[in-house]
Amino acid sequence: MPAHHLKAAGAVHTVWDAALPPALHAAPGDTVRFGTLDASYGRVARQVAAGELEAPGDLRALIAAGACAPGPLTGGQAGHPLTGPVYVEGARPGDTLVVELLEVRTGNWGWTGCRPGGIGLLDDEVPGAHTHFWDLRAGTHTDFLGRARLPLAPFPGVIGVAPAAPGPHPTAPPRQVGGNMDVRQLVAGSTLYLPVEVSGALLSVGDVHAAQGDGEVSGTGIETDGEVTVRLGLRRGRTLAMPELRTPPEPTPLWAAGAYVTTGHAPELLEAARHALRGMLAHLGDEYGLGFTDAYILASACVDLRISQIVDAPHYTVSALLPQGLFTR
Repeated sequence: MPAHHLKAAGAVHTVWDAALPPALHAAPGDTVRFGTLDASYGRVARQVAAGELEAPGDLRALIAAGACAPGPLTGGQAGHPLTGPVYVEGARPGDTLVVELLEVRTGNWGWTGCRPGGIGLLDDEVPGAHTHFWDLRAGTHTDFLGRARLPLAPFPGVIGVAPAAPGPHPTAPPRQVGGNMDVRQLVAGSTLYLPVEVSGALLSVGDVHAAQGDGEVSGTGIETDGEVTVRLGLRRGRTLAMPELRTPPEPTPLWAAGAYVTTGHAPELLEAARHALRGMLAHLGDEYGLGFTDAYILASACVDLRISQIVDAPHYTVSALLPQGLFTR
């Protein structure tokens, strides 16, 4: 079957809109390799190049060398830089687009950030804006402040098809046709099923994360440029209401040594999650000497939030799980 390579240059859009012209036509059975840009659309690299952000010495030149001019915004609207859309021949409303993830590759570096007033779970408690840079050149893992080693498990944070409702639509919220779902289990070897609402489906991909904990608690995973290779298929006869996926086992041995768990209990799910996360950040401080901001950044990259119970009124229980296999010393 044909194999296509869709580079980000000239194929980036920053909104969802069924009226966007396809960047590529492909058929079921074809493979498509999407080149993707980091979620900041290169802004972080430009800030490093301009001396506005400090990066580690061994990464500074690498980051600055990759800085490029700001790309165009679709209709002047900012959003995730998404590569696409891909028109899938034969796809029609009511079908299911089958997207097999064959490979997900990262760039050589990544970043995780937090700031007061941001979208993270505890951003109202962050003392100041902070960006942490990760060295991804090993390809298999990245180190954190000389204290922890995090295996890479890259996945596309944003993947979806065009909604039928007239656009443009912002990229930030996930919706019934996919989008910014940030499902960390969507690694190579998984299959995503997306409900098709418009002819050709119009598939787009972006926002690769080198690693992320369930919840993406600071608002960012390990954000990076990347490449996502998929095989396309169509399934008829069952119309999905929301995306579904089939995943492989945990992609790394990160969780093999078990977890340290903190819990939160509250009548609102979000507040229960905040309690659990506060407990985890305190544990990271007490046990490993991490300050609030460093602990928050690390948690966003690897701590999983889980709903432990939603039936014991009046409180929900959320657990925060820290993989014990993370720490090198």
